Amino acid sequence: MEAFNLTYPDPSTFILKGIPGLEAAHIWISIPFSIFYMSSLLGNFTVLFVVSKEQTLHKPMHLLLCMLALTDICMSTCVVPKALCIFWFGFKDITVDGCLTQMFFLHSFAALYSSVLVAMAFDRYVAICDPLRYPTIITNARIGKLGIVGLIRAVLLFLPEPLLLRRLPFCANRVIPHTYCEHIAVVKLSCGDTIVSRTYSLVLTSTIIGLDLTLIGLSYGLILRTILRISSKKAHQKALNTCTAHICVMLISYTSCLFSALTHRFGQELRDKVGKYICRM
Repeated sequence: MEAFNLTYPDPSTFILKGIPGLEAAHIWISIPFSIFYMSSLLGNFTVLFVVSKEQTLHKPMHLLLCMLALTDICMSTCVVPKALCIFWFGFKDITVDGCLTQMFFLHSFAALYSSVLVAMAFDRYVAICDPLRYPTIITNARIGKLGIVGLIRAVLLFLPEPLLLRRLPFCANRVIPHTYCEHIAVVKLSCGDTIVSRTYSLVLTSTIIGLDLTLIGLSYGLILRTILRISSKKAHQKALNTCTAHICVMLISYTSCLFSALTHRFGQELRDKVGKYICRM
């Protein structure tokens, strides 16, 4: 009966399979998922609470940290609760509209997260390269405007993704071999012409990541040039310390994003090639 349901599911739903091949270990896998999710919520809400209550922290840099924490909460909440429902209760069904909604919000918040990282790089650039003008250039109002621009950019650019997918017909096999609805995984289920949707997603993702990384790289290039012109080693160390946390967050975020995109886009093809190679042996 289970095989029948997986082959001919409800035409209004998709099936999220979880982690293929590790279904028996889903309960155990849910433990680190739960721990990391709760730790993330606790840490991010703590940041939001402390900054909101402490008047001395009502500054642009701390406002950026709050934006980063809020975006991180939204991104993880788009994915982890549904994943835990799959691991704990076997609730694998998700409606087509629900799947596309999850995909839209996940990608939009990811783009907003990237925008905040760019704003933080700009903040560090002004703080190190033009410290005397920092209070007049970097203000709470300006940071708020940058956040709104980043949100508008994310919504407008990623709204066409689910709209393009909603127009496509889907095959009888509606099984997504993941814990959440990623764009390329949903595209692979369609029986129609997906060239427009695939091209839009690839160009959009490459453009956003490429543009944001270029702006961040430019900011840190100018920061490095300024630091090298400073003769004091103590000033060198202080300037580097102000950027260390941002660089670590940036490396973790973009590396995980790139890994996830490559896994979803090329993972199945790679597994198939490895399987064929093993069979030949």
